[in-house]
Amino acid sequence: MGDRFSGMDDIRAALADLPGPDAGAIADATARQAQLTKPAGSLGRLETLAIWYAGWRGDARPQVTRPQIAVFAANHGVAARSVSAYPAEVTVQMVANFQAGGAAINRLAETYGARIDVVALDLDRPTADFTESAAMTEAEFAAAMASGWAAVDPQAGLLVAGEMGIGNTTAAAAVAAGLFGGQAADWVGRGTGVAGPALAGKIATVEAGLARHRDALGDPLEVLRRLGGRELAAMAGAILAARHRRIPVLLDGFICTAAAAVLEAARPGALDHAEAGHLSAEGGHAALLERIGKTPLLSLGLRLGEGTGAVLALGVLQGAVACHSGMATFAEAGVSGA
Repeated sequence: MGDRFSGMDDIRAALADLPGPDAGAIADATARQAQLTKPAGSLGRLETLAIWYAGWRGDARPQVTRPQIAVFAANHGVAARSVSAYPAEVTVQMVANFQAGGAAINRLAETYGARIDVVALDLDRPTADFTESAAMTEAEFAAAMASGWAAVDPQAGLLVAGEMGIGNTTAAAAVAAGLFGGQAADWVGRGTGVAGPALAGKIATVEAGLARHRDALGDPLEVLRRLGGRELAAMAGAILAARHRRIPVLLDGFICTAAAAVLEAARPGALDHAEAGHLSAEGGHAALLERIGKTPLLSLGLRLGEGTGAVLALGVLQGAVACHSGMATFAEAGVSGA
């Protein structure tokens, strides 16, 4: 289905036809929660998280099997405007580090038993500088979305979409501002550690991009095509593919959430299969989560990206599902209920 993305119309069609969760599994999982050996509601959000997961997996007593982390990497033309503390060459170098197993996401993937796939997207061909033209042509945008779609393992029981791309917090801030309005400064954060004049330049770059594409900001997909990057588009494609396959998603930080927010803005409810893994320290992430109606599972001051915060939240989900599916009921344990 993903290879049908030859243009914007194909993407819009995929957004128009979204499956929902299994109502029967939700009802049965809710009934099971009421019978477990604990006071009602005593596991707090773990209870609702397990029921959410059960609904999307169509199983009232599920297991979290085959979790997948897909890390998408791409380069940005806007990086030439010194919006990052690191040079664009670091994207290629970090992809090699992911493939060698040396990054934080590799260690966390191993810790939580997740498969990791690294998808490099035309690293030798950065997107256009969005202050001068659209970041991607329609064909490039559709190809990036399709790459994300194709990267999702149909057998995965959970998806985390991560990213790497020097300059991509600038692109994400521009996308967030394009979707939800406000001033550039409301959305621009320190990213890799820019401050002072460099931060002011980053804000000015986002302002210039918003001004350049002002007439297209009413269309969420156009916002992503014009102001985003290939890895943001690929994350959106992967999250959309997961919805079609009823694979639950844990969202990572600011960049991942900006990409996902495009889907929600284009089709309200498009992220019902997704939970926010964490609140990052990047400027604007809390406001972005509020706009899409997601409450983060964790808040640890992370701002690395790569999918790291979402994978840590995978541990919370695994705990929620283990309790839900593995605990005894009052009847099974011979314990008197309330």
